[in-house]
Amino acid sequence: MDLREITGPEALKKVPAEKLNELCDEMRAAMLKRTAAHGGHVGPNLGFLEATVALHRVFNSPVDKIIFDVSHQAYPHKMLTGRMEAYLDEDKYDSVSGYTEPSESVHDHFIIGHTSTSVSLACGMAKARDLKGEKYNVIAVIGDGSLTGGMAFEGLNNRGEQGGNAIIIFNDNQMSIAENHGGFLGSLKKLRETKGEYPCNFFKALGLDYMYVDEGNDVHKLIAAFEKVKDIDHPIVVHVNTEKGHGYKFATENKEPWHWSMPWELETGKAKREFGESINDRTAEYLLEKMKTDKSLVAISAAVPTFGGFNKARRERAGKQFVDVGICEEHAAAFSSALAKSGARPVWFVASTFLQRAYDQLSHDIAVNSSPAVIVVTASGLSSMNDVTHVGFFDIPMASNIPNLVHLSPTSEAEYFAMLEWALTQREKPVMIRMYEKGAAAPTCPVETDFSEIGKFQVVKRGKKVALFGLGTMFSVAEETAKALKDMDIDATLVNPRFSGDVDTALIKDLAKDHDTLVTLEDGVIAGGFGEKVARVGAALGLKVIVKGAKKQFEDRYNPRELLARSGLTVDSIVFDLLKE
Repeated sequence: MDLREITGPEALKKVPAEKLNELCDEMRAAMLKRTAAHGGHVGPNLGFLEATVALHRVFNSPVDKIIFDVSHQAYPHKMLTGRMEAYLDEDKYDSVSGYTEPSESVHDHFIIGHTSTSVSLACGMAKARDLKGEKYNVIAVIGDGSLTGGMAFEGLNNRGEQGGNAIIIFNDNQMSIAENHGGFLGSLKKLRETKGEYPCNFFKALGLDYMYVDEGNDVHKLIAAFEKVKDIDHPIVVHVNTEKGHGYKFATENKEPWHWSMPWELETGKAKREFGESINDRTAEYLLEKMKTDKSLVAISAAVPTFGGFNKARRERAGKQFVDVGICEEHAAAFSSALAKSGARPVWFVASTFLQRAYDQLSHDIAVNSSPAVIVVTASGLSSMNDVTHVGFFDIPMASNIPNLVHLSPTSEAEYFAMLEWALTQREKPVMIRMYEKGAAAPTCPVETDFSEIGKFQVVKRGKKVALFGLGTMFSVAEETAKALKDMDIDATLVNPRFSGDVDTALIKDLAKDHDTLVTLEDGVIAGGFGEKVARVGAALGLKVIVKGAKKQFEDRYNPRELLARSGLTVDSIVFDLLKE
């Protein structure tokens, strides 16, 4: 079968029923070839392929609205909605996003990269439809761990009361990124074991109708199930039992690492590039060693344990001292607060992009209560994940403006571990640390061990006229700039700020005696960030302050080096701005 002939859902509907399994096999082969060469989400898409074919076979997209939760399971959907070439032609692999993207197709309704949102979005779409007196199906796809998120429960609860046409496809692959967690899972297991007949049915308790499909990777049985619920006049959950990674043995035998993968060899399943031990791995080993003598120390993850280096083997070593709360950042934050208030020592690992889901808990449950929880922010900065839904450069203004929360940005791996050690020993305030992910090179700043003087900057080298403040990973750029200025007979002061949300006012007043210009460099957006805080103090003293960082705007699939250059975070740009007046 020529996949290029599948130009959209109408073309799919013309494929003879007896050819659908062949179609699925060829789509699976194309997806595997692309992700092996390009990298991407493997297991979620392989497991939901047949269900996606069935959805587009039965429903009439884009008139009928299909909303994919997380949307990292939407590759087959893209293939069937006019974007097949992006999965067949190597030159076009980068022409589509890894998530649903309305600018690509009328079949995509939202940009979605986070989790547990599809039911709430479907509630809104259905309500708008009913208010306008229109008729079409609204289908929310949820699963791959996203049902554990609190927002999913909120959406289901409201959906049961709202009434009207609503079809919720629950992709139950018994996994999140790693294994699923939570008491709710026992009920789901019973539903699978009883083919949907178990009387303790959570969905029905919320006022939702319910249907179970046991063979969720059988395209024909899925088509039959979806035909039964098409045009239904009330909300129903179609519980589909699928296999994550279906059709590729490496992905089914070891599901966790195959949730998402860098490029690999298709025939062997081996990565094309070995990265060796990471800072995440070293962090986990550091904590595991401390856990031997401190039984109150606990590492926490919200469904992404490898952000803290806790792979399956390390989770087993940690035992009860590692907790995965599921895709529940709000719970992770409040849970950490209570642990810290009760005398335990929690370390919560969370990606910058996911941290924003727990803003209220950071402020209310942690900071207001002065809970000495430790939060390690991973995947942060301009050089981290680059999909618009996953960017990691908003965490500095978000967290550094919360009172009572100490926000630290290390300049090296050694300083990162010193900050982590201090954060675990102090009991006065909550501490957030950006994980240093640029490698384990020897530190160029003296590594101190006490950060209790909040807002106290470290002067690494004292000069005159110009002072360079290189926050965290930007300190190396400040160092390089200082060297370039030295060649121009400008002896710049070099400052390691360390604190993202507090300003060393005394230092800036002292610098004002023999400096006329301050330059701040930060690995994030300027608006509300570190540099603006320094500028407020410096400008009041008559100093010129040049603030360097990213603009307050979303970026999608950007080149990190280009973004750094556009943000003025290069030596040439900084020197040019210093010398132009």
